[in-house]
Amino acid sequence: MKEITVSGQKRTDLGKKASKALRKQGMVPCNIYGEKKDENGKPVALAFASPMSELRKLVYTPHIYVVNLNIDGESHPAILKELQFHPVTDALLHVDFYEVNDEKPITIGVPVKLNGLAQGVRDGGRMNLSIRKIDVTAPYQNIPEHLDIDVTSLRLGKSIKVGDLSFEGLELSTPKEVVVCSVKMTRQAVDSSAAADDTEAADGETADAAAEESK
Repeated sequence: MKEITVSGQKRTDLGKKASKALRKQGMVPCNIYGEKKDENGKPVALAFASPMSELRKLVYTPHIYVVNLNIDGESHPAILKELQFHPVTDALLHVDFYEVNDEKPITIGVPVKLNGLAQGVRDGGRMNLSIRKIDVTAPYQNIPEHLDIDVTSLRLGKSIKVGDLSFEGLELSTPKEVVVCSVKMTRQAVDSSAAADDTEAADGETADAAAEESK
């Protein structure tokens, strides 16, 4: 996974008024959750704020990152957990992070990358990507930037499901029956198939006629 550094500062005033004031200053309220829990067993969050200018490069990208959060000089390796946007303006309101370490596996969605030209596409079909990410579980340092899937032999009307895939060192957490991609029939493929059938039929009739004449 790629790495990115984001700075932050701890915050003690957690009210709505304080959060609104932070946003006016170009800051975004954030929380980071780790192993620490309260007396009821619930995760304890470290509240901080980060500049929107730094979070933008993390939030508005298709890539996944390990985030090195530098909060008041303390380093916290983390991944994005949840984003909250304004329902009307789409402005970023809040970010939750999950702290990671070398030992404990994490589950995260990894982008899918289709490699090769499918046989079904060469035959006139259309490639359909059903999901853009597959959830994988592994130590964060083992998680790749994307999952490469070879579709060269995929034929018309066929699909690749999560259960058909395997990647060394990764546990796939998305259900096995979920379709990743498929080659759909198109009018061009139907016309080509019909033309091929007509050609075969015509060849058969010619052969039959030649056989009759030779009798």
